[in-house]
Amino acid sequence: FSSADAGTTPMSLPEAFTQRLEQIVPRERFGNVLSTFDLPKQVTFRVNPVQTTPEALEAELTASAIVFERIEWGVLQGVYRIDPADKLRLTQTEAFYKGHFYIQNLSSMIAPVLLAPEPEETVLDLAAAPGGKTLILASMMQNTGWLSAVEPSRERFFRMCDNLKSQGVTNAHTYMTDGRSVGKKCPLMFDRILLDAPCSSEARFKSFDEKSTMFWTLHKVKETSKLQRRLLLSAFDALKPGGKLLYSTCSFSPEENESPLQHLLERHGEHLKTLPLVLPFDNVQKPLTRWGKEIFDERIQNAVRILPTDTIDGFFICLLEKT
Repeated sequence: FSSADAGTTPMSLPEAFTQRLEQIVPRERFGNVLSTFDLPKQVTFRVNPVQTTPEALEAELTASAIVFERIEWGVLQGVYRIDPADKLRLTQTEAFYKGHFYIQNLSSMIAPVLLAPEPEETVLDLAAAPGGKTLILASMMQNTGWLSAVEPSRERFFRMCDNLKSQGVTNAHTYMTDGRSVGKKCPLMFDRILLDAPCSSEARFKSFDEKSTMFWTLHKVKETSKLQRRLLLSAFDALKPGGKLLYSTCSFSPEENESPLQHLLERHGEHLKTLPLVLPFDNVQKPLTRWGKEIFDERIQNAVRILPTDTIDGFFICLLEKT
């Protein structure tokens, strides 16, 4: 792409956001990271192994004249990308209507893969809508065991239910409820928990789309951090001893990433350890050691902040184990 592809709209990222981003991202990478907000990203999607195979999907895409590129990741099979200009045609294919693939950003795909649920386990997706990560959890569990998908918003809940049904998921049990209450209702119940937490969605900002940033404020970041802390405490209560919890956001703000984890470790640190993560790309950075007056627990250094590219959204991931 060239800058002309995004039109001539001037930069519209909030100044407070870019100033904070410059403090978060390594200096030598800041320019590249900032430029990723200026252009449409490549569209990525993955095969739905519950419904078909990569080979069969590729044949369908070729028959529909969709030009695709395989993304070779050892941890993920059947992942593809296309030019953003072809997204509409992709969603008009028979393969799309049959649920043979799911459009999803690469960084979102990696979170459930790192949690690594196994068949017959009890697994909780604590903030599940629209269900993209739930679908990966279900396929990794081979549609067995018990998969609980929680979402408080009525509109998002029914969208998630439609997605799970169209993609052939049969082991999911859906609940329209507030995730903050689940720990008390279901203590020590789950082998693995995914908390892809509600966040300020900073990684999805676009400088050429003012709507993408219109609701962002520092106040919202701090309010969201309070919600994330309570969801993490709920997840801890619901997790079995020996179980694993993956926390992720699509935000850059330390208030939404390191800080909620710090709060969890201050409450329950004697019963938790963080696990090192290995990712199949190098556009990553270690978490911050401090932000403002807050100094973070050194265990948080096992987490990873994924930096955005022309294909991958920014993301933050931490994997914890309850001891």
